[in-house]
Amino acid sequence: MDTESHQPNARQIIGLLGWVVVVFAFAGIGALASTSAAEFYAQLSRPTWAPPASVFGPVWTLLYAGMAISAWLIWRAHGFTRGRTALALFMVQLALNALWSWLFFVWHQGALAFIEVVLLWLLIVATVISFWRLDRLPALLMLPYLAWVSFATALTWATWQLNPGLL
Repeated sequence: MDTESHQPNARQIIGLLGWVVVVFAFAGIGALASTSAAEFYAQLSRPTWAPPASVFGPVWTLLYAGMAISAWLIWRAHGFTRGRTALALFMVQLALNALWSWLFFVWHQGALAFIEVVLLWLLIVATVISFWRLDRLPALLMLPYLAWVSFATALTWATWQLNPGLL
């Protein structure tokens, strides 16, 4: 058996696992802030179009998986050299994604959470554009995430406005 011919495949699998670990590590940081989110969310006045708390976990799990695959595809095709800007934008938006949960659920900072989610949205758009310039598929894989954060931005605004005493 020729081990040389299997190294690229092994490298790709390790790379994919690496991106999955990185993305879900940031998800875990956000999840730490969300341990009592369901209780806090239930206390809040929410717009009629707000989903139940049980929707968020499954949606975010799928979105994080797509994000990991998207970053991996950029890394696989372009590495950290040609993909540097795109992957740096990806990492910054990932950190902001985790921060939002802390601002909203732990620190109850509605205004800061809204400002932060707008900044997050802008960074996701920049990431999608940067990915698009390198490869269309990873950019397209980020679109469900952009759509969900667009929804989350409106939900953050509406919930903050409905709860001036709690947020």
